Amino acid sequence: MAIKLFGEMSREDYHALGFRCGLEVHQQLRTEKKLFCRCPNTSGADSYDAELLRHMRPTLSELGEYDRTALMEYKTRKEIFYRINRNTVCTYEMDDTPPFPMNGEALRIALEIAMLLDSAIVGELHIARKQYLDGSIPTGFQRTAMVSLGGRLNIGTKHVAVRQMSIEEDSCRLYSDEAHNRVFMTDRLSIPLIEVVTEPELYDPWEAKVAGEAIRRLTRATGKVKTGKGCARQDVNVSVEGGTRVEIKGVHSLRLIPVLCHYEAVRQKALLDIRELLKAKGLKAADIGGAAADVSAVVERCTYQPIRNALSAGKRVMAVRLGGFQGILERPIGPDMPFFWEFMGVVKVIACLDRMPNMIFDQKDDPRLAGRIWERIYRRLDATEKDAVVLVWGDEKDTETAIKEILERARMAFEGVPPETRKALPDGRTVFNRVLPGPERMYPDTDLPPMILDDGELARIRAQLPAKPWEAMQDYLNLGLPAEHARRMFLCPRRRLFDQHAGDPGIDARLLARLLLQDYPRNRRRRVSTLRDSEVQELLLACARGAICREAVPYLLAGRSSAVAKADLLYTPATQAEVEETVGRILDAADVHREDPGTEFRYSLGLVMPELRGRAPGSLVAQVVKARLAELGATNETVEG
Repeated sequence: MAIKLFGEMSREDYHALGFRCGLEVHQQLRTEKKLFCRCPNTSGADSYDAELLRHMRPTLSELGEYDRTALMEYKTRKEIFYRINRNTVCTYEMDDTPPFPMNGEALRIALEIAMLLDSAIVGELHIARKQYLDGSIPTGFQRTAMVSLGGRLNIGTKHVAVRQMSIEEDSCRLYSDEAHNRVFMTDRLSIPLIEVVTEPELYDPWEAKVAGEAIRRLTRATGKVKTGKGCARQDVNVSVEGGTRVEIKGVHSLRLIPVLCHYEAVRQKALLDIRELLKAKGLKAADIGGAAADVSAVVERCTYQPIRNALSAGKRVMAVRLGGFQGILERPIGPDMPFFWEFMGVVKVIACLDRMPNMIFDQKDDPRLAGRIWERIYRRLDATEKDAVVLVWGDEKDTETAIKEILERARMAFEGVPPETRKALPDGRTVFNRVLPGPERMYPDTDLPPMILDDGELARIRAQLPAKPWEAMQDYLNLGLPAEHARRMFLCPRRRLFDQHAGDPGIDARLLARLLLQDYPRNRRRRVSTLRDSEVQELLLACARGAICREAVPYLLAGRSSAVAKADLLYTPATQAEVEETVGRILDAADVHREDPGTEFRYSLGLVMPELRGRAPGSLVAQVVKARLAELGATNETVEG
């Protein structure tokens, strides 16, 4: 089966697959303090003062059931290390003291965003605990609360329904994850964030990206959310007809959403085809037994270096038979992704065998193991030519876990698409992350009482709501902004400066947009200081009065006092006569004769612009230069004649 690459399928192709997608967008809030303590809302520090070790174990839910994700994490036998900075973490995060009441500033921002989504605000806020045993939260659970239900999101051509919005505390930042050791930085822990969940009403990969952009613009419309790397993350839920919901976790870049959606849809379709192929062979999940054996002695003289290295280090090599799976493991489910990729993923995560390669299977003409070695392994397992055999190597306990997970993943092939969460790779492919959690992981919090939301406070928030992005977009277009600048303005960190002054008399809105979207970021990259907001306003008004040229504004923005700028003769607007005098003086003194007229013009423009840059429009300077070159050319022809 040929795997179609991203860009080779149309919207109609995705519709034929029954593609559906929903988003869970997590956005950090810009508050002074964290959500349930009074530590400062800061993040990004790799320095730490102490390291704490913990082991996680699952607990029963209120109904006496274990969450399947918690059970999976327990099998990994991870040791969790937390690196703690005394300036950003307190005893609350370590579950050594009770939580403070919820941060009122964070709750008000969440309510504002819920209102912008036209969601129905709950009357009473109930704090719940969401169990996490991957170690990302030292307590083993995340405090979360439902803020609103329903709502809608405008994505241009249609409205997408919003299922719910919650407020919750952020988790730790993963620093490293190797073998049975996982290290987290705790600076991000407990930062308040909101989670916006859409219904699965996005029917192609590009629509999913547009929806993500719309939610980001809407949250930033408040001016009260954090921006930068890691401050906004998306979980992308994808399914196709006949498949099931698969959650791609922690997608940081909106640009990656379409390619992730594509390859997940392709993967699910391939898994469904494998299910049908297994059924056509007359196989059943119950046929996948426990035929496994230690084959270290059989492969001890092989030439495959990874196996030789493992045996030299005291590891062992295990083999397991998958009945009837011959020809199945090599079937493609994505670019450079055979079905065997699925087995490698679960073994790496659950058995913690993460030094690759650590597994192989019996492919035809495989040069890694000689045919006679495979024959001995087959005899050891009583395998036939219809079966597939997988080798895995590592420590005793890890290989035992690996064998169990290989057999379990083979049985799951008869279901088609297993419900799971997957980790996004930069190229758009995904790998197994953990099984999809169930409702058993949620239970009421016993430390915090319910909160009744005050109607008066809700009315005050509603009265001060900013314009919705799709409404404000038209206002930007009416001010003369190009469509691309109007779209980007919602993501601009200094958007409030534009909103405050773009409509002022004498202010050029297009010029202000250019300063904020192009010149400010350029100066920041160059680490050049820029003017204060009040000075920017003075600068634009000086431009409107004709005291300085429009072309001078970007230069004056870079750290010059506006008071100095207005008196600076370097940027006093030049008259046309001054431009003509300057051009004539410079070109007359220079040798500008060139055979190529295009080169001659660019060379001449380069000579005069250092003296006129910021004092005259570039179009006027170019016009005068061309006219002067024409005069010089005519004079040269007369002299030659």
